[in-house]
Amino acid sequence: MTAWQSALSFLVLSTIVGFSMLVIARVLAVKARHESPLKHLTYECGEEPDGPAWIKFHPRYYVVALVFVLFDVEAVFLFPWAVSLREVGVLAIWEMLVFVGILLLGWAYALKKGALKWQ
Repeated sequence: MTAWQSALSFLVLSTIVGFSMLVIARVLAVKARHESPLKHLTYECGEEPDGPAWIKFHPRYYVVALVFVLFDVEAVFLFPWAVSLREVGVLAIWEMLVFVGILLLGWAYALKKGALKWQ
């Protein structure tokens, strides 16, 4: 079996399984006899909610989350590079220094603009 045939058979099989699961779930759907008013309440660790669930968050939370994701992705790229450092040679060291330098420039720009200040 060639690679194309195995990929095609995997695609067909996964499509059949996915659709069959949807059809079986629709046919065997279990529904409550009575709609409970508790279903529409917000659940917060067993405590009564303090206010509405839909509130606006300040954009700085999202900026901090994006910076966190950015540096996590950097760590994902740095780890395999560090593991295979002996095989990749001196050119890879310079390439990684350029990569980290570009990230540091972006970080310095964000610091200069005050995007990471917590007020």
